[in-house]
Amino acid sequence: MHGPAWVGWLLVLLCAAAGTYCLWRAHTGPAAQRGEARGEGLMALGMAAMAWPVAPPSWSPWLFTAVFGAAGLWALARRHLHHAVGALAMAYMALTMVIPSQQPGHTGQMNQMSPIGHLGQMDQAGGTGPMAHTVPGGVPLLTGLLLVYFTGYVLAAGVRLVPAAGAGAVEASAGGAVAAAGAGVLRACRVAMGIGMLAMLLAL
Repeated sequence: MHGPAWVGWLLVLLCAAAGTYCLWRAHTGPAAQRGEARGEGLMALGMAAMAWPVAPPSWSPWLFTAVFGAAGLWALARRHLHHAVGALAMAYMALTMVIPSQQPGHTGQMNQMSPIGHLGQMDQAGGTGPMAHTVPGGVPLLTGLLLVYFTGYVLAAGVRLVPAAGAGAVEASAGGAVAAAGAGVLRACRVAMGIGMLAMLLAL
């Protein structure tokens, strides 16, 4: 996967902040939202770990694949389709870190890096040598479908944030200002996670 290291650090901060807030909401929010908020929080923290722009241990991609794959199957069993797509997309990106591309010049060693840290290491080396010219990893068709899905999700979720502000004003008059604000921030965290997923897919 490709991308400057500073993009990786921004993704780590974004996903870690979203995950921390979601887990906090899982303990303090309404009972009906706690399970979903917990799932969102764990997914966001997993994204932060995977976006860490430092070359990970050789076994970490397999760990990510197993964890996110199991999470995706669990979400499918519970009929949480968006969570399932997100978890399986993370498992797919983890696999691209260890399965070499069939195109020339793309080696397994190059893939065993964090989702964003690859280009940062190339920049430090001056962009020369056989690693200076790389090709995208993964399956282009599958990556494209995931990009379309998460782009649509971010746009749809972002649009829902606008009426949520008006609804929050109505609920505030009834004494529900805190709950309305918390729900709005939770929706914003989901949008942020969708944007983070898009950035990681584009960095393949």
